Amino acid sequence: MKQVWISAAGAPETLQVREAPDPTAGPGQVRIRVAYSGVNFADIQARMGQYPDAPPTPCVVGYEVAGIVDQVGEGVSGFAVGDRVLSLTHFGGYSDVVLAEPTWVHKLPDGMPFDVAAAIPVNYATAWTMLVRQGGVRAGDTVLIHSAGGGVGIAALQICKWRGAVAIGTASAGKHARLEAIGYAHCIDYRTQDFEVEVMKLTGGRGVDIVLDTQGGQSFRKSFRCLAPLGRLFMFGVGDLVVRKTRSLSAMIKGAIQFPFFYSLSLLNSNRGVLGLNMGRLFPETGRTYGDMEEIIRLVDDGTFAPVVDQVFTFEQAPAAHHYLQDRRNFGKVLLKP
Repeated sequence: MKQVWISAAGAPETLQVREAPDPTAGPGQVRIRVAYSGVNFADIQARMGQYPDAPPTPCVVGYEVAGIVDQVGEGVSGFAVGDRVLSLTHFGGYSDVVLAEPTWVHKLPDGMPFDVAAAIPVNYATAWTMLVRQGGVRAGDTVLIHSAGGGVGIAALQICKWRGAVAIGTASAGKHARLEAIGYAHCIDYRTQDFEVEVMKLTGGRGVDIVLDTQGGQSFRKSFRCLAPLGRLFMFGVGDLVVRKTRSLSAMIKGAIQFPFFYSLSLLNSNRGVLGLNMGRLFPETGRTYGDMEEIIRLVDDGTFAPVVDQVFTFEQAPAAHHYLQDRRNFGKVLLKP
């Protein structure tokens, strides 16, 4: 099999394509011949040595794939050789052959392209978990979505539209026209505008019902202040700690110092809540959340949700894919194709 390895912590150029023997599906495993692998910001942090849950380098990362089942291990029911599927992968997704547990794997509807399928698992599961499972988003809510042009940002927008909520996004100015064309009510340029000030202007001083914040540090503080009574802040990333293509200890320390502490009495008296989400640590819960992904796939199939695939890179172009995503040039999902 062909894999993309992080040879050592560092810049995107540390990514290398290597060959290895195909693995064999053991008991309770499904083997998938991969058509596309998803690229996520967690992969970038792992490459830089800033993702504590990642395997030690050298390693293969990657959280999601789409492809065809070509081997079924002993004791597995419900899947057969030839099934078209998408799957979560607890690392190892940057491979043209992966092993997965059945609770990670979902059959695809007839006609769903593999690239669309590969753009579903991480982005839509992340947005769904925050907005639907934990956030209870409903008609009339106003939601502030940071990194609005990314894969999670677009998935979150589509969930808001489905539920009848209004979405405000932060993104660079060059993405505003496209974001508003797909349904964002307002866009804020995080480079030139203070999003806290703009949110309060847009909401008449009330604030928003939900904030999805993937930045960290000072952004968490400001996002919390943007909440209306009964509002919920979701913290699901620390992008502000990634300021260079290699790990910067000084930037990490500076960013960590800016992280807020939320005091119990303050939350009680303000009627606001703070929640965190790390999808990488939810793999033991995939049995409980299996139905969520099945519902997401159904909503993609009927056209309610429409994953946006921005760029597809070959395995050999993996360094370019990481540069592209880390430079925030993407509008939607970035994929790797073996």
